[in-house]
Amino acid sequence: MKQCSLDKSAMQLDDLLLSEPAIEAAIDYKPLTVTPTTLLVDVITLMNQKRIHCCSLPSVNSPLDALTVHPTGSSCVLVTQGTELLGIFTERDIVQLTADGVDFGKMTIAEVMTQPVITLEQAAFKDVFAALFLFRRYRIRHLPIVGQKGELIGVVSHQSIRSILRPIHLLKFMRVADVMSTQVIRAPMTASVLSLAQVMAEFRISCVVITEEKPQLDLGQFVHIPVGIVTEQDIVQFQAMQVNLSEVLAQTVMSTPLFLLNPEDSLWTALAQMQRRQTRRLVVSWDGGIGIGIVTQSSLLRVLDPVQMYGVIKTLQQTVG
Repeated sequence: MKQCSLDKSAMQLDDLLLSEPAIEAAIDYKPLTVTPTTLLVDVITLMNQKRIHCCSLPSVNSPLDALTVHPTGSSCVLVTQGTELLGIFTERDIVQLTADGVDFGKMTIAEVMTQPVITLEQAAFKDVFAALFLFRRYRIRHLPIVGQKGELIGVVSHQSIRSILRPIHLLKFMRVADVMSTQVIRAPMTASVLSLAQVMAEFRISCVVITEEKPQLDLGQFVHIPVGIVTEQDIVQFQAMQVNLSEVLAQTVMSTPLFLLNPEDSLWTALAQMQRRQTRRLVVSWDGGIGIGIVTQSSLLRVLDPVQMYGVIKTLQQTVG
């Protein structure tokens, strides 16, 4: 009887464990690159154009198809001189510069790029955990891959790694509540987009949830219900359009209506909705909007953390043992 139980546990674990992903497929071999003298406004325009072109994804019949490779590379630009990698510039940098009131029309990318760049040699990129370790250690979301002589090969991002993984059973086994963040920054619909950029820069976050104050009769008080969202990708687009962000209100440009996840939804559901709605983040709401959280593409990536995976497998062993 014990042997039967062990066999059953082994079968469950075989179903749970991930097949080895094709590491090479996680590398975007055609990242967006510019020279150091390129004007910042031109860089932003290029990033915005590539983001638009890459937002059209093939239709999928199931969430499994959502895990195929759809590299965009639009959330960062690499600064190169010949084959040498000099710096990197990301959407988060645009948000920070926006918050600082920088004049984008008078700067070159060399003046604002991040250098030196954290890189990984292609020969050392043997599994996803090498990249995940560097993402976490340096709090980055883009990792250029270089050759033996330091020449640029491509770039790996949270999104490209997620696209090659097949954590089907883990995603179905875990709930949104297991990975969501409840440290959500909210803002009223009347907030200016410039103030939202400043908040994103201050707290190093990728989005702000826009809320509307509504009366909660049974509680005898007002609650702030999530009604929209503004992301760092939106800031990039507005800068490319040369919009005066101090005069534009959140209610004018926010993405609405929101699709709201429940904390009890599976991560599989979250992934499917991200793919269907072509977004990197989803808002989680409960208790009539009083409780609020957020699940991001990065949140789903944490499922593949070795410690997290070990904990899930141990739990499953106890459940089926």
